Amino acid sequence: MNPATVPPPLSPAEAPQHSASGNLESITEIINRLLPSTLSITCFASRWQVLRGKLISLKSVLNEIVDSPHWTENPLLPQLLPSLLATVQRTETLSQYCSGGSVSRGKLLMQSDLDMAAGWLSRQMNDLELLLRSGVLHQSTAIVLSRPNPSSSKEELTFFVKDLFTRLQIGGQDFKRKALDSLIELLTEDDKSAAVVAKEGNVSFLVSLLDLNSNDSIRELAVHVVSLLVSAGDVPRKCVFEEGALGPLLKMIDCSSMPMKEKAAMAVEYITSDPDNAWAISAYGGVPILMELCKSGSMPSQSHAVGAIRNVSTVEDIRISLAEEGIVPVLMQLLDSGNSSAQAKAANCISILASTGEHFRSLLLQEKALPKLLQLFHECSTADTLESVLGAISSVSASDASYRYLSRSNLFVLRISELVKHGNLVRLQHMAASLLAKLPISDGTKMGIAGCMSCLMKLMETVKPDGIQEVGAKALISLLSVKANRKELVRDEKSVMRLVQMLDPKNDAVSKKFPVAVVAAIMGGGSQSCRKKLVEAGAYGHLQRLVDMDVAGAKKALQRLSGNRLTSIFSRSWRDY
Repeated sequence: MNPATVPPPLSPAEAPQHSASGNLESITEIINRLLPSTLSITCFASRWQVLRGKLISLKSVLNEIVDSPHWTENPLLPQLLPSLLATVQRTETLSQYCSGGSVSRGKLLMQSDLDMAAGWLSRQMNDLELLLRSGVLHQSTAIVLSRPNPSSSKEELTFFVKDLFTRLQIGGQDFKRKALDSLIELLTEDDKSAAVVAKEGNVSFLVSLLDLNSNDSIRELAVHVVSLLVSAGDVPRKCVFEEGALGPLLKMIDCSSMPMKEKAAMAVEYITSDPDNAWAISAYGGVPILMELCKSGSMPSQSHAVGAIRNVSTVEDIRISLAEEGIVPVLMQLLDSGNSSAQAKAANCISILASTGEHFRSLLLQEKALPKLLQLFHECSTADTLESVLGAISSVSASDASYRYLSRSNLFVLRISELVKHGNLVRLQHMAASLLAKLPISDGTKMGIAGCMSCLMKLMETVKPDGIQEVGAKALISLLSVKANRKELVRDEKSVMRLVQMLDPKNDAVSKKFPVAVVAAIMGGGSQSCRKKLVEAGAYGHLQRLVDMDVAGAKKALQRLSGNRLTSIFSRSWRDY
């Protein structure tokens, strides 16, 4: 080997194994010899001036380490000091080559060796400074022999996190893997620790491990940590996004192994769940990447990919890109996939797209979205999927032709009436009642679902969500167009009492126009038995007061209830005139 050629630093495994104290003492002795000797070197003076500055800084860092109370206990120093010792030994050898005032051979090679020595010193000193800044040398390592449990103090958790990130940044591959494994265990068992990890850990360095040039096993662990972080709350999610994770995550989805694709897609879904982050998908060209994963990914990755697409579909510019890339056939494919999670998210995405305007509704209807959604509606069993599918049906069916198509399915009508009666979620009842109010159902079918009328009456009393009282009233009025249903409703004493209570002017929880309209619908056929039931329950007096308050429709309802048909006819004729 050419004597002027300096080999790269030894790895920790290759370096001679001595105690940390012994290595540090040797390094200090060499630096103390080098500093005065470099003053007399005239060859490559500018390069030796740089090296001298680095050696002075290194000496200062080593003094700080010695002053730290627990530096001998830290397991990272034995990993760093042997390589540093080898570097300063080589630097001393180079100084000997240059001390004669000239270099006998290989000036260019010597320049290169000096530059490399300066680079190695910089990197190794940076690792030592990182170790110092982390604060782990000022505390006993006994605290990190085991992972903190949920009852541990915040100080213990903070120290543990700082120690892990220090190992992650300056340790070898084995140290990195163990640090990432510990982070995964910590975040899996205690998601509250994510806020501490985001605040105290170097998330920027963690994101850098997602780079395609990183070791595959390290990247797979790193993306797992990132996916756990972003799933744990707004603060860590914001931190990961601001450190630029979205771009590397999308690259991983584009060209990585399937396990990494799944974790990366999960992270992207969580990041885009924040509307403030959704726009960035287009900046990284993420739409076609996510769509391709929807087409050919594993079941979990498809679910996360379509979840991310659903999140970003609220952004108008991205919706245009989705249409151009052909999102509708992809969503139809997912509805047929048998993956319940992906089906629910695809249906939710369809609902968002269809609600934005006629363009997407037309595309969806052309791709037979309504029959597919109807079939899925009859097959799905979970409340979440049912809600997403029913929402999609409601959004796509914004035309008379669509409503006629749905009303021809007696099974569909029966099931939404059952959802009104037995729905576990108010949102489901709301959507089902809304569709009942809009569908042109036959009289025979209306009689068949009359059992849901009492539940529609209850919905009229429900305060939230907004609009539920109105759809409950409209659906009920639709069913009351059938004479048999009007008689059945007034036979239900509880429903009559609910109606009368809603008419009471003192009851301000319900808009009066809804119960007033229901009274008018009940009395539309002029039934004496219906009139008697309502009057006996007290509806007449409440309606009189509502007429005095100029409540819309109250006068008409009172006229029908009073049976003053001549007055009703006269009033109608005068209005028509």
